Amino acid sequence: MYAYSDIRTVHLEITAKCQAACLQCDRNINGGDLNPNINLDELSLDDCKQIFQPDLVKQLDSLFMCGNLGDPVVAKDSLEVMEYLRSQNSNLWLSMNTNAGAKKPEWWSELAKVIGRKGHVIFSLDGLKDTNHLYRQNVNWDICMDSAEAFIGAGGRARWDYLIFGHNQHQVEEAKALSEIMGFEKFMSKKTGRFFSNVQAKGKQEHQGVNRKGKETQKLTKPDEKYVNKALKKEDILKEKYGTMNNYYDKASINCKVLKDMNVYVSATGHLMPCCWVAGQMYKWWEKPGENQIWRFIDNVGGLDELSVLKHGFKKVLEGEFFNNIKSSWKKTSCNGGDGKLKVCSVKCGTEFDPFGAQFEEVNI
Repeated sequence: MYAYSDIRTVHLEITAKCQAACLQCDRNINGGDLNPNINLDELSLDDCKQIFQPDLVKQLDSLFMCGNLGDPVVAKDSLEVMEYLRSQNSNLWLSMNTNAGAKKPEWWSELAKVIGRKGHVIFSLDGLKDTNHLYRQNVNWDICMDSAEAFIGAGGRARWDYLIFGHNQHQVEEAKALSEIMGFEKFMSKKTGRFFSNVQAKGKQEHQGVNRKGKETQKLTKPDEKYVNKALKKEDILKEKYGTMNNYYDKASINCKVLKDMNVYVSATGHLMPCCWVAGQMYKWWEKPGENQIWRFIDNVGGLDELSVLKHGFKKVLEGEFFNNIKSSWKKTSCNGGDGKLKVCSVKCGTEFDPFGAQFEEVNI
């Protein structure tokens, strides 16, 4: 699938820790109890130096901190890791996605200096003071604003990403105006693709959140038609063509989003995967450990330990059988079994249904 010298972009999840409890995050159960299938792992500066040897960092065009579970600013060594990466490659594009609800303003100012003009921070702010916390539970709005002001004030390049739900759609224009006043370079209003259940393979109208005491909190609802993800409107068309969405996934042509960018993912456990979507299949809270199809691919190469870049190095894992087996599976005509097409690839990179990509289509505000 890749040669070591091909890699140009790395998606790094430096930590699985986060102060937030977002309602649709795999780290918790609908915003409530912690996912029982995960540990709160984190990579240290020493770990990252071991994984990202100077020769690898020098060949990269981009490295971004994001992930499935954690927020990079919560990690103990995220700033120091950014400093190390910048010291090895002055042209490397560095970025991170964050809820911005942690760290002191001084930390954010220092981050801006380290990243410089060759990189940015994507601030995930889904509303304003009275609404942002309805999805991003436990995130303090005042801290978010202090963080953004400090980062931008120190010369940092910033983008505001805004997931649109029924409860915050009325504030999109106001938030965009605020972003311009504050000095954000871009405001991205995102038409969320999460009103589709991959488990049930069908669309949904709402999602009920809870807190850590099990009490119902915000009910997420689809926004008005103007803000609905365009891909979700294709469900009926695909069912008419294929019979069911699962039949579509069996037959879907794959256009891998990460392969064309020479992009790979490193988890907070130090495992190398093609992307965060493949890695995320390992620990869905509604499945028993080892139940998901991805584990058959992992077992076929000798187990998860074989994918540890901390133990085996980046090159050996990358050029091993695991990546090639996934790519080979795309030619299969069924997602059944460990020797079938890897279903998550059809779900995320099938050519006829792409809710992820449709999030970023411009909204006329």
